[in-house]
Amino acid sequence: MFLYPQELTTDNAIGGGRVALAFEYDGSNFHGWQLQKSGVRSVQAELAKAVAKVADHPVDLVCAGRTDARVHASYQIAHFETPSIRNLRSWVMGINTALPFDIAVHWAGNGSDDFHARFSAIYRRYRYVIYNNPVRPGIQRGQVSWTFRELDAERMNDAAQALVGEHDFSSFRAAGCQSRTPVRFLEQIKVTRNGNFVVIDVQANAFLHHMVRNIAGALMDVGTGKQPEAWIRDILLAKDRTLAGVTAPPHGLYLVDVGYPEGFDIPAAECGPGFLRPWFSQAENSPVYPTHIHSKQRVKVP
Repeated sequence: MFLYPQELTTDNAIGGGRVALAFEYDGSNFHGWQLQKSGVRSVQAELAKAVAKVADHPVDLVCAGRTDARVHASYQIAHFETPSIRNLRSWVMGINTALPFDIAVHWAGNGSDDFHARFSAIYRRYRYVIYNNPVRPGIQRGQVSWTFRELDAERMNDAAQALVGEHDFSSFRAAGCQSRTPVRFLEQIKVTRNGNFVVIDVQANAFLHHMVRNIAGALMDVGTGKQPEAWIRDILLAKDRTLAGVTAPPHGLYLVDVGYPEGFDIPAAECGPGFLRPWFSQAENSPVYPTHIHSKQRVKVP
């Protein structure tokens, strides 16, 4: 969802070069963003087919951040090249007509030649949602993670602050992570509780493979009292994935915001997912721009 409503106008011309899209998806029935072998469902494949129908030619989509199987996005950005020109309403409504119901495009716009959905981004923001109740969820079973063990969200939040700043996150990267460097700048992390839900809200310049889910798994061990608060700092400094505990399940994870320099004119996000948005203030749901870099500085993701 967007911070400001997007009017689907017909009085503009979009295309004839690089086009950017903003969209959301329920990852429950996808094997992640990236195109897979034949017969394996991916967000990229479904969206590319729908865009191709409107553009009237095959397209190659590049996204802001590739999500894993069963991971969701309430705000994702992608770009593609096309000689075709359509108006905003035609792009959005046309693509959505050709999409399955678990993906929805909300906006399309012209991207400058130097805009890149991945490399132009200055931050990514995720929310990991945990249902903390003795009884497992039924209706939201694919939308949240679950633990029956009582979590102390305040304790988790205090421990998480050891991760803020630029660090080697080797202890929180997947064994198969292909990034050239484990160093990332984690801008902010906050753990809060609302009733039976615990939410981990984390923003960084970029994330390693499984980084958020590994952080969530470690923080849950702290929240249940299995590990002390200082354990998070200890395993961060150890740079050893085998010390950090289990990887949290994918279905509680949402990509909720991707930030770009103002000159690219990408619409701002109102962080989701929708069912928990009312629990946070407008400021907490609005973009949080990095303080460690200038807003117009572009960061190439390893």
